[in-house]
Amino acid sequence: MLNLPANPKQHLIIFTRYPEPGKTKTRLIPALGTVGAANLQRQMTEHTIFQVQELQKVIAISVEVRFAGGDLQLMQDWLGLDLIYQSQAEGDLGSRMARSLFEAFQSGAENVIIIGTDCPGVNAQILAIAFEKLHTFDLVLGPAIDGGYYLIGLRQPIPELFVNIEWGTAKVFQETVEIAQKLNLSYVNLSPLADVDRPEDLSIWEQALKGEAGG
Repeated sequence: MLNLPANPKQHLIIFTRYPEPGKTKTRLIPALGTVGAANLQRQMTEHTIFQVQELQKVIAISVEVRFAGGDLQLMQDWLGLDLIYQSQAEGDLGSRMARSLFEAFQSGAENVIIIGTDCPGVNAQILAIAFEKLHTFDLVLGPAIDGGYYLIGLRQPIPELFVNIEWGTAKVFQETVEIAQKLNLSYVNLSPLADVDRPEDLSIWEQALKGEAGG
């Protein structure tokens, strides 16, 4: 059982990676170098955490960071002591997400959302809408422009949504929707957003920073 704070009915899981040079944002290393790519990972995670903290001012949610690489001490030194940290453990992305959802529901959560940190457009407003939609729909998806998704929200564990999917391809979102349709799940899509995965995506991150500076 996870040690969640009181009222974890609405639970947010953030998937990220410890920003170790050479181990993170590898597709951006040709443009940024190993240290630059790791710094981008660091900044994008901090940006996501900031948006989540903004959300926590508005609605009661518990937050958990599922990390790859690094260890608990490194994560706490980086992002502070007031977050719950869990290792992502082994397996492909699907099995790691399915496990994190299962454990959250077992711990008493009723609405659970998973996000990554690759999508600078994910803000407190979008997350609030996603939690609101979960009161009405079985499944909430945030489609990424590259064919994946930046957010998935559920009201119960549905492991079928995380198997037989070609992770890291442009088919992830479509394959997930097809499974949802087969299972007769009611679902809703949020606004499509862009991920920052490749050198040509860096302008998306720069625009996001400009928007914040201006906002």
